[in-house]
Amino acid sequence: MSMWKNIRSLFIIEEETEPQEEKTPPKAPSRQEPAPSAGQEPENAGGKVTEQFTEVLLRAMSENNIEGFDYLEYKKSLSSLRKMPMDEPTRYQSAFAMAQTMGAQPQRLIQTAQHYVQVLEQEEQKFQAALANQKKLQVESKEQEIRKLDETVKSKAEKIRQLTQEIESHQKAKAGLQQEIGDAVEKLESTRRDFIASYQSLVGQIRKDMENMKQYLENKE
Repeated sequence: MSMWKNIRSLFIIEEETEPQEEKTPPKAPSRQEPAPSAGQEPENAGGKVTEQFTEVLLRAMSENNIEGFDYLEYKKSLSSLRKMPMDEPTRYQSAFAMAQTMGAQPQRLIQTAQHYVQVLEQEEQKFQAALANQKKLQVESKEQEIRKLDETVKSKAEKIRQLTQEIESHQKAKAGLQQEIGDAVEKLESTRRDFIASYQSLVGQIRKDMENMKQYLENKE
């Protein structure tokens, strides 16, 4: 845990340097510490450094710490000098002077620094794989659902079109039947009137004959 805290303190410097902002000389060197993350800026447009991801990456470095004096120990020496009023070259050279007493060599420091870069690159690859998986779960699966819904909507829209045509056809057939009913009712009513007229004409004649027969024939017997 102490190693983790040490590594964190080497890279998260805002909290430590913030009280020193009133002192002008130490301020310039402390602003140069974020340089390691600046290399990611081209891929980082619109992004921001977060404590959550920074701690994940620093913890990976802690878990892959190289035994002996390496880049992290040199970084610790640099960190101890960051409040000193010196320019960057002097600070790096002064830290290396301390590192030489531990048997450090520039090539060794660069190699071990590259080791931690590779550790972080592996973490980036893991993150990209996890991100791709989440994209598949949260984005691509929903896009597939959208495509299915589009197909369903298209299919149902076609059914609606067909049903609309059928409804229009049924409405035309209904109108035709209503017209036929109207014609049939009118024809039947005309037939009924003709029949009644004919019936009344014949019945009238018969009744007229009946009256005449009663009047003319019965009185003569």
